[in-house]
Amino acid sequence: MKNLNSSKTNSEQKSLSRSLGFIDSTAIVIGTIIGTGIFLKAASMSQLLPNLHHVIGAWLVAGLLSLAGALVYSELGEIFPEAGGEFIYLKESYGEGLAFLYGWQRFWISSPGSIAAYAAGASTFLSQFITLGIVHQQLLIAVVFIIFFSVMNCFSVSFGGKLQTLLTSIKVIMIFGLIAGIYFFSPPLEFQLVHGMTESSSHFKWSAFGTAIIAALWAFDGWNNLPMAAGEIKNPSKNIPLALILGTGFVFIIYIITNLSFFHALPLAEIQNSHSTLFPEALPVATKASKSFLGESGTMFLSIAFVLSALGAMNGSILTSARVPYSMAKMNLFPKWFTTLSSAQSPYISILVQALWSCVLVASGSFDQLTDYVVFASWIFYILCSWAVIRLRKSAPNKKRSYKVPLYPYLPIFFCTIAFALLVNTLIQSPKESGIGLFIILLGIPFFYLTRKKSTA
Repeated sequence: MKNLNSSKTNSEQKSLSRSLGFIDSTAIVIGTIIGTGIFLKAASMSQLLPNLHHVIGAWLVAGLLSLAGALVYSELGEIFPEAGGEFIYLKESYGEGLAFLYGWQRFWISSPGSIAAYAAGASTFLSQFITLGIVHQQLLIAVVFIIFFSVMNCFSVSFGGKLQTLLTSIKVIMIFGLIAGIYFFSPPLEFQLVHGMTESSSHFKWSAFGTAIIAALWAFDGWNNLPMAAGEIKNPSKNIPLALILGTGFVFIIYIITNLSFFHALPLAEIQNSHSTLFPEALPVATKASKSFLGESGTMFLSIAFVLSALGAMNGSILTSARVPYSMAKMNLFPKWFTTLSSAQSPYISILVQALWSCVLVASGSFDQLTDYVVFASWIFYILCSWAVIRLRKSAPNKKRSYKVPLYPYLPIFFCTIAFALLVNTLIQSPKESGIGLFIILLGIPFFYLTRKKSTA
């Protein structure tokens, strides 16, 4: 009997600890969403849509779509308050095969791609006051960022949550300061300079609009991350829906106001020529906007704040994403050593392997290329998870649901329809990036059967 109790105690010690409260959870949602995209993506979007109304329209669609996704995921997060998030939703709704493909692409593309993109974005802002070549920025500064914050998250989820709350608070204060400074101290521009009323902007193209929405969706990406750490959230049936909805809604509002402030401070041509794939050496949009009222002396200070914003998003992604391979390994769908926990009950093996692959990806492409890979691959599974709400209402009607998706079933159907149309447009407009994402996902099929065969044996 003594040995049995001892075995039980050891098993319990190896489980994840519910240490994240409502504030920590909301900070993870806000902090993981607000990263680099809000400060960078206005340039590439303006190159596609040289008109203020169209650019803001793309942000609105992306924001509403992300908010709809958060509303849908809130029901799933309450039903399955376990570590793994979307992996658990897909497994319970469609079976192990599709869930494995999600975890496979999450491990190889979405999680390390997001972390690498945040690190690359942070190094871009840091380059404003540290003179290094672009290669050195990615291979040295970005790698150091990834390793440092990964090691920090190897301690405890409570420590990671407090760090996330601190970084999120700093970035929110910084963004409000930027918006206030632009509106109160930047001289207003002429209507035509701001709105870009040129002959080329009068022809609206749905394909370009869809591509711009995908760019904006990267800036909103991260609203889905919180459920991955559901196994470590206190009172998950209450805190997950609240944190998802309030956090995503807050970011939606602040994004629209921030982009309007950019167009208030800068001519359209200046936004189009900002840092992007076409102009890799140019200053970021946010830095140019800050210079309109801070001048050269304030640029360095604001660049540091931008770096902290990117690192906050990276920290949130590191904290939540490592829980997916941990959950898969517990179900014998990934190597068992991914379940190894530190003395502080953190899946440190999963975190460190994720960090190493992120370091490889950060040197593999530019910021925009990395985000294109991530968004396309991720949204395939966002659609499947959202449709799972409809499937589970039929297959598991007796599941406890104190929160239910509003406007059911129209909201999940709306989300899936719009998201599917955007994916088709991306496949047409960016066949290379989309093809790479699809190839890596499909590459997981033989590995799934190999894993199942090994597990059965």
